[in-house]
Amino acid sequence: MVEDPKKLIYYLSGFITERRRKLFERVLDYRTRYITVVLEDIYQSQNASAVLRSCECFGIQDIHIIENKNEYRINPDVVMGSNKWLNLNRFHGKKFNTSNAIKNMRDKGYRIVATTCQEGSVNLEDFDIQKGKFALFFGTELTGLTGEMLDQADEHLKIPMLGFTDSFNISVSAAVILHHLTLKMHCSSVDWKLGESERDDLLIGWLQKSIKHLRGKSPENFLNFD
Repeated sequence: MVEDPKKLIYYLSGFITERRRKLFERVLDYRTRYITVVLEDIYQSQNASAVLRSCECFGIQDIHIIENKNEYRINPDVVMGSNKWLNLNRFHGKKFNTSNAIKNMRDKGYRIVATTCQEGSVNLEDFDIQKGKFALFFGTELTGLTGEMLDQADEHLKIPMLGFTDSFNISVSAAVILHHLTLKMHCSSVDWKLGESERDDLLIGWLQKSIKHLRGKSPENFLNFD
């Protein structure tokens, strides 16, 4: 932990332009952990990267990645550097990591929401964001979420469709859902913004990534205030 984050932020801000510092502050104003995204076993790198890019554009800070059979790969030509501004958390190491991810989300107070077109799912426009923060789970490109995940979900959410095709590409689905729910969240009375300490932690990390000679160093070690 940094003992005096404000002092460190002031020091690091001297290495960047005022315009960039204002950009960081503006982006932080719209960052949230009220909504988080969990990706279960995505295997196409272009889709994985497109989801990250959409999350960053809509202000979602934390992305959780479940690797059961497939390793989550990022395509730099699609992600366009958006991943460096996000917190990526991976669940792997076991044959089936979904249950661990669900428990982790529940322990943090998230509602577990499966995105699925199955019967009985609530339509996107009817989803209640007031009930508390929520984790949106998205599944693989061909088969969707696993049965175990669907069974353990607290709620099921779908995008209404009017054509012959019964599903969107995962990256499109994530973008549609996040656009609608972040807009709804911004217009609501829920407390969705980051706390001051969360803002400070992110800002220190972003400043560090923006200053070449400090990249990869621990904030506790690269500065002596005495």
